[in-house]
Amino acid sequence: MAKKSIIARERKRQRLVAKYAELRKKLKEAGDYEALDKLPRNASPVRLHNRCRLTGRPKGYMRRFGINRVTFRKMALEGKIPGLTKASW
Repeated sequence: MAKKSIIARERKRQRLVAKYAELRKKLKEAGDYEALDKLPRNASPVRLHNRCRLTGRPKGYMRRFGINRVTFRKMALEGKIPGLTKASW
């Protein structure tokens, strides 16, 4: 599991991106790049990184489920993901 501080930092970035989204959109449409430069760096959506919702692991993220591959496999084998069965042929 990822460190709590890393997970908290990522959540803080998500809140900043949401807070400044409308303002960023208006400034971009107006072409006011000087005002865009004055916004916080973490207000940019490019700085976000997908993390597992359960463990906070940054790698192996599966966008459709919002979790990483390790957690996904564990939950699938336990039958916790509806409609998912292990393939066999």
